Order: sequence, then C-alpha cells, then structure tokens
Amino acid sequence: MESSNVTRVRMVQFQKNTDEPMGITLKVTEQGKCLVARILHGGMIHRQGTLHVGDEIREINGVNVSNQTVDNLQRLLREARGNVSLKIVPSHRNSPAQCEIYVRALFDYNPEDDDLIPCSQAGVSFRVGDVLQIISKDDSNWWQAKKVGTSPNSTDPAGLIPSPELQEWRTTVSSREKLKENAVHCSWFGKKKKDKYLAKHNSIFDQLDLVTYEEVVKLPAFMRKTLVLLGAHGVGRRHIKNTLITSHPERFAYPIPHTTRAPKENETNGKNYFFVTHEQMMKDIANNEYLEYGTHDDAMYGTKLETIRQIHVRSQMAILDVEPQALKILRTAEFAPYVVFIAAPRIFEILPHHKSKDVNDVSLEKLATESDLLEKAYGHYFDLKIVNNDIEETIRTLEQAIDEVCSSPQWVPVSWVY
Repeated sequence: MESSNVTRVRMVQFQKNTDEPMGITLKVTEQGKCLVARILHGGMIHRQGTLHVGDEIREINGVNVSNQTVDNLQRLLREARGNVSLKIVPSHRNSPAQCEIYVRALFDYNPEDDDLIPCSQAGVSFRVGDVLQIISKDDSNWWQAKKVGTSPNSTDPAGLIPSPELQEWRTTVSSREKLKENAVHCSWFGKKKKDKYLAKHNSIFDQLDLVTYEEVVKLPAFMRKTLVLLGAHGVGRRHIKNTLITSHPERFAYPIPHTTRAPKENETNGKNYFFVTHEQMMKDIANNEYLEYGTHDDAMYGTKLETIRQIHVRSQMAILDVEPQALKILRTAEFAPYVVFIAAPRIFEILPHHKSKDVNDVSLEKLATESDLLEKAYGHYFDLKIVNNDIEETIRTLEQAIDEVCSSPQWVPVSWVY
C-alpha cells in the first residue's frame, strides 16, 4: 500500500473537570466529516496545543461523530467531563500567524441576538466605543477578539465577533429591508405631510458611510488640541462654550469667524469678526481653507482652519460648536479633537419640575428628536456624552472629563500616529 493512501489517525486525551468551554468551534463538511473550524485564542485547547484548525475529529469519547449536526457536536464537547479522548486525523495546514491589532467598536453587538454566529456562547458582546484586541482574522466572516478592560494582561480567552465585511453586508441587507417597509407604509399614509425637519436630517444620515471598527493605538497622556461640542440646536452648546472661555481664558479660546458683511460702527477687524471681501472668501473656500461656512442675511460667515491652528500655536484648546459633518476634517492628528455630545434632557425628566402638570412643550419634543437622530447617526464618533439636565452640572462634568482625558493614556485612531 502506498504511503499517500495511509490515513494517519491519532488519539488526543486531556482532563476537563470544569464548565470552562474547550474554546473551539466545529463545522461539518458535505461529506459529513467533523472539522475544527477555529481555535479561540487563550481557550483550553489553545493553551494545550492539542488540536489545530482543519483537524478532522472522528470520535469523541468513543462516539462516532460522522454525519451529526454541529449543535450536537458542540453539545458533546460542552458536556464532556473527566478524561476526554478524541480520535482525530491531523490537518497538514500550517497555523496562521497570530494577529494582534486593536480596534474601537463603532456599533453595538450581542452574540445572543445573532442568528449567523456559529456558536453564540463563543461570541463577544460589546458596545459602541469599546476597544477590542483582534487576535485572529483567519476567518473572513468571524474574527477572534478580546475586549480590552481594566486588566490588560487578562488571560480570558478570545471570542468571535463579526468581521467588517460580514457586518457591512448585514447592515446593507437590513437597510434594504427597512426601505421596503417604508415603501409599504408610505403607500398607506402617502397623503400625510412629512415633518420637514426629520426629512432634512434623515437625508443627511442616509448618506453616511457604513462603519464597523476603527483601528486604534494607545498613547501616553497628551493634551487634546480641540474641544468639539456636538448637539441639537438649542441644547446649550453656546452657553457651555462661553462659560468655559470666560472661566478659563488662558486655557480655552474660540476661533474668530470670517464674514463678508460690512463692519458696523465701532467694530474692529479681528476682534469679533475678520472682515473679508466676497471674492476673497470664495477663493479661500475653493482652496479648502474653511471648516464651515454659510449665508445669513445676504452675507457669508465661516470658520477658517488657520484661526483654529493659531489657537493651538498659543497652547490653548480651541472650542468648536459645529455641525457633525465637520468631523470629517477635524478627526486628524493635526486637530486631535475631544468630541463631546451634549444630549437633550428627556422630556419626562423635565416635566415634573414644571409647575403645570399639563405642559406639552413641542419645542422640547423637537429638541429631543433631533438629539436622538444625531446620536444615532454620529454616536460612534463621540468620546463623551453628557445629558444636559442641569447646565452648571454639565459644565462641571465636562471640565473634569477634559482634565482626566488629558492626564491619562488614550486610545486614538491609528491614523493619528502612522
């Protein structure tokens, strides 16, 4: 018999006396063979080095496993106790090189709610903003990762998270389904006048790129250069900005805007505004020298990037209350922003403080609606969220947060460093 036709079978034995999962997932081929699909980093099998990805398992404790479902096989392994023996046909594949990068999650994930995950018990749940250590990207759909917590040397095993490609596909499919549902609803209520405010914001949000993870790196404590205040119009950002500058003029400053309107009597160029011609402003806009600009009463107003840079030169933190689209320009190492979302207070938290129990403030409802829309669309960019129930408390919380972030190691986008 030729050696190429010989199947090399070996026995693997180990003790399993606890409820600790073995840290492997299985798959069944079309031929009914049970293969090791992945080995979770830091799990029992990974620590022992007894199995490898691609190994075929023929028996578990003497039980033939061919033509069984993955669920039954995973259950056999999970319930096994004492001396566990596996009869395997070793794979000749080389183990993939370990990958260790860090990412910030830009969406919430719960494996218990995921119908696609091979084994929900092997999944890692996380929230927007959590930092994950990616251990393996060997599987194009399911990465192995560990959530970075307070103990960086944690020996907890890695678990499964959806890869960016899988999550983007899932998001795209979900968006298409929602569009179909909306089309059905519109056919029933087509004559109902749509809220212009919601329509405007939804059109902006629909243009957003799909987001999943952002690669990050940990840096020693450093001073953020820019404080970006995001929030619904009327939530109190201007008051917060003015209070910070008045209380700490040596630390904070606001970039003086440029305008094409004529100076009023006693107005000095460079004090409250920089006055420029319409032609000069249009030229500078064409050269991408403005962060934001707009028109009011037939005059143009805008914030020039160079005015922000000049604040940094003076070793001050520039405070900006801008539209969230400006983050595409600001989220760079040059501006190193600390992005704070000032959320609208909940109506049910405000109404009990009113003398009248019949208060039905439409403006408060609209403020809360805009706030929710902004958070839903841009929440993955926020470094901090403060619900503005009390303006003075909000300012104190913000001051403490800035002191803390500038004196502690920070996770920042890898693009800020490399």
